[in-house]
Amino acid sequence: MRHDDHHTGVVEADGGGVQRAPSLPSFQEALVRPGTVALLVPALCVVVFLALPLLAIFLKVLPQEGLWQTLRQPLVVDALRLSALTSLCSLLLAVLFGTPVAYLLARHHFRGAGLVETLLDLPMVLPPTVAGVALLMTLGRRGLLGPWLQAAGLKISFTTVAVVLAQSFVSLPFYIRAAQAGFRSVDPELERVAYTLGVSPCMVFLRVTVPLAFPALLSGGVMAWARALGEFGATIMFAGNLRGSTQTMPLAIYLAMESDLSTALALSALLILVPFSVLLLMRVLLHRGVFAAYA
Repeated sequence: MRHDDHHTGVVEADGGGVQRAPSLPSFQEALVRPGTVALLVPALCVVVFLALPLLAIFLKVLPQEGLWQTLRQPLVVDALRLSALTSLCSLLLAVLFGTPVAYLLARHHFRGAGLVETLLDLPMVLPPTVAGVALLMTLGRRGLLGPWLQAAGLKISFTTVAVVLAQSFVSLPFYIRAAQAGFRSVDPELERVAYTLGVSPCMVFLRVTVPLAFPALLSGGVMAWARALGEFGATIMFAGNLRGSTQTMPLAIYLAMESDLSTALALSALLILVPFSVLLLMRVLLHRGVFAAYA
């Protein structure tokens, strides 16, 4: 019987011929390896740069008296309710329309695919205010489709529907990109085998492809939802800042900063805590392989 060496990374077998994976080095052992300090310093700087401003908000919020009363203010409650509703609606739209697009790009190669993918990436780098102006010039009263919408008796701009569309515009690419990567990771041969067994294409997609790509779909869905929840620029340009109908949490923070700093800080802390908790939970579940059984 041989012993494995975690320093060399060699996998050795015991007397029964069972392969054992090498043990991971401890944190202390990793620190003394050459080059680790050179990597650790910039990593620590990045962590501090990202975490310290977020921590500063909580350090200002927690000592406040009447925090619970602040969160129960009508302004805060309305913004919370609207943000939850619109972000979930935008997530639903992303799943319904983004999933077929992601599967198409992952499985089929066609002329103009590069142009489509570039167009999908654009909202991620486009200033949100520009996205809002673009939506307003398309669906607004004087926009490209405005006269037809008015003739049909429809008003989209400066309504709750406009909030959902603005959030969807900026968050949809996050879901499509993650879903596309997930579908590409699924071996097409598995789908072909299912076809030969007489399974319909729809059932193959639902019972073979989606379960295997589900971790990526979940990750993309959470990222799209979190992006929609924090959307500000496109929303204020296309939907305005109307309490109860278009004033989401980021817009309520913007308004509260002018007159009530404690409310703005409380909402800011909430907008940090909720997405962080959801993202952390998702990563823990994926790390533990909770969804492996689903696949």
